[in-house]
Amino acid sequence: MLVKWPPVPTRERSAAWLSLDQGDNDPASFWAYVIAAVRAVAPEVGASTLTLLQSPEPPPIQTVLTTLLNDLGVLASDLVLVLDDFHLIDAREVQDGMAFLLEHLPPQIHLVIASRADPALPLARLRGRGELVEIRAADLRFTPDEVATYLNGVMGLALTAGDVAALEGRTEGWIAALQLAALSMQRRDDVAGFIAAFAGDDRYIVDYLVEEVLQRQPQNVRSFLLSTSIMSRLSGSLCDAVTGQGGGKAMLDALDRANLFLVQLDDRRQWYRYQHLFGDVLRAHLLEEQPDRVHELHVRASAWYERNGERSEAIRHALAGRDFTRAADLVELAIPAMRKSRQEATLRRWIEELPGELVHVRPVLSVGYAGTLILGGELDGVEARLEDAERWLDTSTDAHVGTEASSAGMVVVDHEEFRGLPATIELYRAAQALARGDVIGTVRHARQALELAPEQDQLRRASASGMLGLASWTSGDLEAAHRAYSDCQTGLRRAGHVADTFGCSIAMADIRRSQGCLGDAMRTYEQALQLASEQGGSVLRGTADMYVGMSELHRERNDLPAATQHLLHSQELGEHIGLPQNPYRWRVAMARIREAEGDLGGALDLLNEAEHLYVSDYFPNVRPVPALRARVLVAQRALGEALGWAREQGLSVDDDLSYPREFEHITLSRVLLARHTEEHSEGSIHDATRLLERLLSMAEEGGRTGSVIEILVLQALAHQTQGDLPAALVPLKRAVTLSEPEGYVRVFVDEGPPMAALLGAAARAAHGEQKGIAPGYVRRLLAAVNKTEGKAPVKQGWIEPLSARELDVLRLLGTDLDGPGIARELIVSLSTVRTHTQNIYAKLGVNNRRAAVRQAEELNLFSRTRDR
Repeated sequence: MLVKWPPVPTRERSAAWLSLDQGDNDPASFWAYVIAAVRAVAPEVGASTLTLLQSPEPPPIQTVLTTLLNDLGVLASDLVLVLDDFHLIDAREVQDGMAFLLEHLPPQIHLVIASRADPALPLARLRGRGELVEIRAADLRFTPDEVATYLNGVMGLALTAGDVAALEGRTEGWIAALQLAALSMQRRDDVAGFIAAFAGDDRYIVDYLVEEVLQRQPQNVRSFLLSTSIMSRLSGSLCDAVTGQGGGKAMLDALDRANLFLVQLDDRRQWYRYQHLFGDVLRAHLLEEQPDRVHELHVRASAWYERNGERSEAIRHALAGRDFTRAADLVELAIPAMRKSRQEATLRRWIEELPGELVHVRPVLSVGYAGTLILGGELDGVEARLEDAERWLDTSTDAHVGTEASSAGMVVVDHEEFRGLPATIELYRAAQALARGDVIGTVRHARQALELAPEQDQLRRASASGMLGLASWTSGDLEAAHRAYSDCQTGLRRAGHVADTFGCSIAMADIRRSQGCLGDAMRTYEQALQLASEQGGSVLRGTADMYVGMSELHRERNDLPAATQHLLHSQELGEHIGLPQNPYRWRVAMARIREAEGDLGGALDLLNEAEHLYVSDYFPNVRPVPALRARVLVAQRALGEALGWAREQGLSVDDDLSYPREFEHITLSRVLLARHTEEHSEGSIHDATRLLERLLSMAEEGGRTGSVIEILVLQALAHQTQGDLPAALVPLKRAVTLSEPEGYVRVFVDEGPPMAALLGAAARAAHGEQKGIAPGYVRRLLAAVNKTEGKAPVKQGWIEPLSARELDVLRLLGTDLDGPGIARELIVSLSTVRTHTQNIYAKLGVNNRRAAVRQAEELNLFSRTRDR
């Protein structure tokens, strides 16, 4: 099956091949192997994606694949990726990831899937687009001429034309059956008799011919084939260990020369595998003839892999060999590395394959399993595992070291992990409490973790400080949160986890931003970038997030070119250099820039994407996307939808106020002010005024100057709508006074003409008795408002107006750029381009690109886009 394949070759091509097996159903492993295969022919691809897969908090797989797609998109030559035996992949998450990859695959990348069954992919859609070439069983069958060439030319059998025709007819050109028949005939005197007796359907042909081949092999070859059939890969040394004999490399070379269903896996002829069909039958014969040896063979393979540093394979074979004690030892030792590489899903599967009674007496495994549950978002069962481990902590003298556990004692293999269990247990309990909204419990357990972790255990102590920071942040005690995060950052740096300090930098900068300290927030980002530059080597994970944060600060200061440039730089680094929330944060920041540019439709599209990409983590979601969208709806005068948002969120002016919902309640006050403006509702202005007073008191008490400034601005607008200009200038003066030292601009400019009128009144008052309103700063704000208001969307007369962004898309529809090209030109997603295109078609009354361009020319719209 060939997917995304062009009708004619256009460029030089390279090929990457990946043979799959059942063990590749873990998403992290699957995509790591895919990337490794691609990097074998395109080394510049995927390094950052691997980093993202192994990050402490991996983002959604679509984010990971977007990073890979970005790398693939810049390849100059065509690349063919072959996935062999895809029928062995049945994990839904892997299949969904493949569907996403197919949907967004760059034109120079071609995917070949070899499978015994149709894969769970959108094949019908691909057929409809002409992007799917299917090679079915009938296409793979040899023609009579090919059968003759293979049997006589390749296998050297010198068969008559009649014999060839008979075999072709009975095998229907099936190469596996032809190969087995040829191997069987090589040692027969009566070839004609063999062919005459040869009959049966495919399955029985295979069984019969394999039996013929195996029985005709020398005993040592037959024993070697059966003994080594348990392995997915074969090397000389590995085969020696499993068979208990020497000469494994020579045997593999002989089998390769004899074309005995051996597939070479590297160019140095060190690693091989059996053809899957042949391997299946070999294993079936092994189980039938020597069932008692199967477990022993797996255990030998496990021991070899352990000696050679391949712990994952060692664990797989130990589990297959039902040597659960050995497997448990290996899994326990693998826990730190598996956590670091973010393969908790595999770790969880391993532990779940172990007998419960074995895990029960191994506290390190119990706590490790609890950690996989927490990271997977599953809290049920966590406490039971922690209690299983905790009951052993006071009985460490009864521990067995690396030996079978008795019913009376526990087993500990990794003593360093064991010594850290008390603090780890408290950390996991703190995480549980935070996930359940229990801030007090979070603080209690985090402090206990600090007490239990020794001074030299920088990593666990840093983690406990981070938990305290999260608890304080969630409760609105921003200064305490900043101190705790500073301690966490220091500890992580001392522990050598420099990349992990970037999460602290993001939190600390966001806290300073909420406190109205834009300068301090900017310095936090700059210091993090300086630290990253001092590490040398590749760009550290989290670097991209620094530029997103700096972009938001530049936007607030109304430096939109710098804000955009920082986002572009973040995008160039790639989402793989970001933390899990990077794709969401990036789109929110770009949406705010689009909003500042007057492209409200584009802003909504980006916010919709951001909401889809949002991944809940332990950071408090203090600026939720639905509230941001409601603000854009207010700007669009879509009051009904904005009111619908308030109802959906269950918001009321009489709610108990809290920091986590402060942004939403400020947004609610905006909706109420808009309702008063539209409907002249006295109740709405009264409710808005009352809510703003309560919000101001709470924000001032919490030291959240960023919120205080916005609330004061809204209070000024509320007084203005009631015709009380003197009252409006009072909160405006306070807002300006607080804003000037930090350079706030957009908080005023985004309010549009009403704020222009207020600032004009403030500027006039500056010449009278109220010179304290910072006349120079007020004039600067007023100039910024007036400049922004000159960027209103273009009107097109009798047709429904096209937004500024729709005009940009329309202009590019008149070029040779395709959809992805337009998306890259405008720095938006392909789905956003499609949305704008559909809107353009609807407004122009057309149904295709050519008609849209023709209609635009008739309406002289292209000249208007140039005027912009």
